[in-house]
Amino acid sequence: MNHHRFFSILKFNLKKAVFFSFSILLCLQSVCAQKNSSKIQIPDNADFWSDYPPEELSSFLVSKMSNEELLSQILMFGWAGSEPSELLNQWVYDRGLGSVKVFGWNTDNTRLVAKSISSLQEKSQKRHLKIPLFVATDQEGGWIRHVKGDTSDTPGNMAIGASGYPMDAYYSAYYISREINALGINMNFAPTVDNYTNLKSTVIGPRSFGANPEFVGELGAAFVAGSLAAGVIPTAKHFPGHGDTSLDSHGNLPQIEIDYNTLANRELIPFKYLIAENIPAIMSGHLGFPKIIANGEPASLSKVFLTDILRNKLGFKGLIITDDMMMNGATMYAGSLSRAFRLAIEAGNDIVISSTTARLNESLWTNNLSLMNSDTNFYQTVKKAAGRVIYYKLKYFKSPNAAPLFPDENTISDKVPDKEGQKFFLSQACRSITPYKKGSDFPLTDDYISSKKFLIAGQTQFPEFFQEAKKRFPNMGEFKFDYELGPVQADWMSNNIEKTARNFDAIIICVANERSALIANRLKNSGKKVIVFSVLSPVPVLDFSWADTILLGYSYSPYTFKALYGALAGDFECKGNLPL
Repeated sequence: MNHHRFFSILKFNLKKAVFFSFSILLCLQSVCAQKNSSKIQIPDNADFWSDYPPEELSSFLVSKMSNEELLSQILMFGWAGSEPSELLNQWVYDRGLGSVKVFGWNTDNTRLVAKSISSLQEKSQKRHLKIPLFVATDQEGGWIRHVKGDTSDTPGNMAIGASGYPMDAYYSAYYISREINALGINMNFAPTVDNYTNLKSTVIGPRSFGANPEFVGELGAAFVAGSLAAGVIPTAKHFPGHGDTSLDSHGNLPQIEIDYNTLANRELIPFKYLIAENIPAIMSGHLGFPKIIANGEPASLSKVFLTDILRNKLGFKGLIITDDMMMNGATMYAGSLSRAFRLAIEAGNDIVISSTTARLNESLWTNNLSLMNSDTNFYQTVKKAAGRVIYYKLKYFKSPNAAPLFPDENTISDKVPDKEGQKFFLSQACRSITPYKKGSDFPLTDDYISSKKFLIAGQTQFPEFFQEAKKRFPNMGEFKFDYELGPVQADWMSNNIEKTARNFDAIIICVANERSALIANRLKNSGKKVIVFSVLSPVPVLDFSWADTILLGYSYSPYTFKALYGALAGDFECKGNLPL
C-alpha cells in the first residue's frame, strides 16, 4: 500500500473529524465575521451555555470570575479511591475546579466511573457560570490503559507501527474514544508521539509507534483524527519528546543530551505533523535538555520550550497541559510543589495537573493565589490561561459529538466494550504480528501439534496466554512465573524451567521484559524446540539467535495472544514489520 497516498486521504479525514468535533466553531466564526464584536452585548445573567461566539463569551465569562475561580479553572486534580472524595467535590462546587483526571485506581467498575463523572459534572452545573469540567484520562491503548473494567484491552501503538497502516491508528483511537466517551470522559492523554530512539527505554517502549519521526507523525495524526471523530479531545505527548532516555520522569528528571538541531529534526517532527493538523492539546514533559537550556529546568517549566518554541516557532494555538506535577521530574528542579506550579503557569501551561487532590489550604493554592493578588503579570498569565481553557470548552461542549455531561450508567454495558471495536482490535492484532525469526517447522501443522508435548511458559498475570494455548495444544503443561521478578526469584525460576523442559518436546515462552528474557535464555541449550512470543517491547528478544521461532506481538492484549497463536498455527500469514 502507498502510505503517503493513504495518508493524504487521512489528512482529509482529519479535517472532517475536526469539523465534526468543533463544527460550531466555523458557524460562530461566520457570525463573528458578520457582526462587529464591539456591538455584541452579553447580558450579566449569561452563562457558559448562552448562545454567543466563543471568543466573546469566553472573555465575558473570564470577566465574571474571581481570582479564585480563574486559578481553579486551570487546575486538574485526580482522586484516590473508587469514587470522588468529599475534598474533590468541594473543589468543584465551592471553587469551580476546571478539570479532573480519572486514574487507573478509580476504574475497575466502569458503571461507577460514569456515575462519578456525572456527579462531578452536576456540581459544576450548579455554579453560577455553569462551566463544565474537562474529564481526562490516559487511554493510550496497549500498555497504558487507565480506564479498566469492561473497556477494550487493545494491541497498542507499537502494534500499529508494526502493521504500518494509518487506518489502524485511526480506528484504534476511534474505538478507544467511543468507549470512554460513553463514560463521560471528554479528553484523552494520547497519542504518545515520542520516537523509540533509546532502545533501553523502560517508560516509553511499546507506547511509541516506532523510531522513524515522519512515520510516527503520520500515525499520530491518524490517531488524532480517530479521537476527534469519536468526540474525545486528543492530547499529544510528551513534548518535546521522551524517546531518547532510559529514565522515567516519575522518579527522576531525565537529561537528554541533544542539541536543538537534533531536537528539531527528530523529536519535534511528530509534533509538527500534529500542529499542522490543528491538534487541540499537547502535554509538556518533565524532561531536561542541558545542551539547549543549561540551567537544568525541565521543558514543562520552561518558557523557552513552551512559549518560544511550541507557541512561537511551531505555531501551536491549542491547550498546553503539564504531565503530573507530583512526579519528581518536576518537583526536584522547582524545590517545592508550590513553586513548581508557579513555574508551570509562567512557562505557558494552560492546565496544571496533580494526580492527587490538593488540600483546600495547600501552599500550591494559597501561594499562587496570593501572587495573583500582588503581581499583575502573574494575574494576567493565569487569566489568559483560564480564558483559553474556557474557549476550548465552548468549542468542544457545543459541538455535535461531545461526550455526555451526565452519562447514563444503566446503558454502559451496551457501549463498553465496543462491539465493533472488538472485531477491529483482533484484526489489527493479526496485522501487527511480526515473524522476527521463522523456524523450520513454522507454521506448525496440525499433525505436529497433536503429536508433540508442549510446555507453555509465561506470566501468571497473563491468563489469556494460557487460555488460548489450551484451545490448540491437547498435550500441554504449564509453567508460570510473575511478571515482576526479583533477581533471586528469577534465578530460581530459570533453574526450574530447565528441569521442567526435559519432559516436553517443545516450549512456547512469553517474554515481556528483561527478567522473563533471563528465564527464556536458560532454554538455549535445552535441545528442545523453543518458540518465543514477545509482548511489549521486543528489545529483550532481538538477540535470541538460538530460538527456533520468534513472533513479536507488542502487547499482552487478549487479541494479541489470540493472534500470536493463530500465526503460529498458520491461520493467517503474519506480515508485521519491526518498527525500530
